[in-house]
Amino acid sequence: MREYYQDFLIRNWEKSDRTSVAQIISYVLSEYGLSWEPNGADRDVLQVEEFYLASGGEFWVIEHQSQIVGTGAYYPVNRGQKAVEIRKMYLLPSIRGLGLGKYLLQQLEAAIASRGFQEIWIETASILVEAVKLYESKGYKPATGIETTRCDRVYVKFLK
Repeated sequence: MREYYQDFLIRNWEKSDRTSVAQIISYVLSEYGLSWEPNGADRDVLQVEEFYLASGGEFWVIEHQSQIVGTGAYYPVNRGQKAVEIRKMYLLPSIRGLGLGKYLLQQLEAAIASRGFQEIWIETASILVEAVKLYESKGYKPATGIETTRCDRVYVKFLK
């Protein structure tokens, strides 16, 4: 992946991004009163190679003026027929409201569809109001089967 949205670069994660990505996700979680869980729900951020790259998923970072300002990722899961879970979709507050989240979600969906997956799952927390509104506006339907303790919502979208 190497794509531009306005003056933001969306590109594949690299090993040198590990610390910056962890800091961004930790910061955004704390902004909403959620905890960074390096040994739990956020272990995948510290082990991108194992969780995403080795499993057939992808992990992207968003750069603005050579600084990482956001992330988005997905990997295959055993929830349904040819299913993936979108994970780690986080944007720093300074870049929200520019349409970047919608664009990132659209690009993730396109990449997922191009690889033949048929179901997209997302877990989130009600307190992440902007995320919930985005997912619902893009056709994600409430589902059951929450697997992450800090999340209280799960959504699914079936690709045609």
